[in-house]
Amino acid sequence: MRLPSWLSQHLAALRALLVFTVLLGLAYPLALVAVGRVPGLDGKADGSLLRVNGTTVGSSLIGQSFTDADGNPVPRYFQSRPSAAGDGYDPTSTAASNLGPESVVDTIATNPDNSTRSLLTQVCSRSRAVGELDGVDGRRPYCTPDGVGAVLAVFRADGLTGRITRVVSVNQVAPATPFLSSYQGVPVELAQPDHDYVAEGGIITPIRGDAPAEPAVPSDAVTASGSGLDPHISPAYAQIQVARVARERAADPAEIRKLVEAHTTGRSLGFMGEPGVNVLELNLALDQKFPAR
Repeated sequence: MRLPSWLSQHLAALRALLVFTVLLGLAYPLALVAVGRVPGLDGKADGSLLRVNGTTVGSSLIGQSFTDADGNPVPRYFQSRPSAAGDGYDPTSTAASNLGPESVVDTIATNPDNSTRSLLTQVCSRSRAVGELDGVDGRRPYCTPDGVGAVLAVFRADGLTGRITRVVSVNQVAPATPFLSSYQGVPVELAQPDHDYVAEGGIITPIRGDAPAEPAVPSDAVTASGSGLDPHISPAYAQIQVARVARERAADPAEIRKLVEAHTTGRSLGFMGEPGVNVLELNLALDQKFPAR
């Protein structure tokens, strides 16, 4: 008995569905699972987890913070780069800050919950904090000594031209001291909360200051990675932390540097990217060789 053409077509479609379901929905995933169980690959398939005495302490692929309950850096550990993923290194909230080089003016509100810091101020405050923690020069161009963006709102009599009538340090509020006492003969004021000095006609003017052209604090110490999960820091950032870690662990700085070098990876394929230091692996090695007293 010959089946109707419409029924034959539906049966053919059903057979194809069953075949591809078995191949792509069962056989292929099971084959990948089997490959992931091959010795040497199973660790990577499980997420490159790192364990200490049988306890999982993290992944070599995902960074984490080494801070105390109040968010302050733990001095005996190497510190990771900043993270914009959730509250920091949250794999479920991987993201960048989405702030660019034009983000130089803070939003200062009476209610602190409505205040936001510009990218420039975030960089300045982080650089100052790293400088104080590691005993290096934390100054950066366009940053004030108190760690915010050195930015003025300059008001002129005729808008964009004419004599200067008023100057406001837009990222500094009382009780701070203006980073400049005057600008072209006009006294510099502190900003007031809930004021939009750009909307009021101020011309935003960043001030470079006298910071060195090449800051002592590397850029990866003050900016987050695109994913917010980068487990590496630059060798330069690791090197400025060596003295602090050695002091806290009563160790020879030369021995700490050897550990840093041992956990430094080169460029991919020899030419892509930059060398990096895996912070979690390095700190685990520190705990093993120079346990905290």
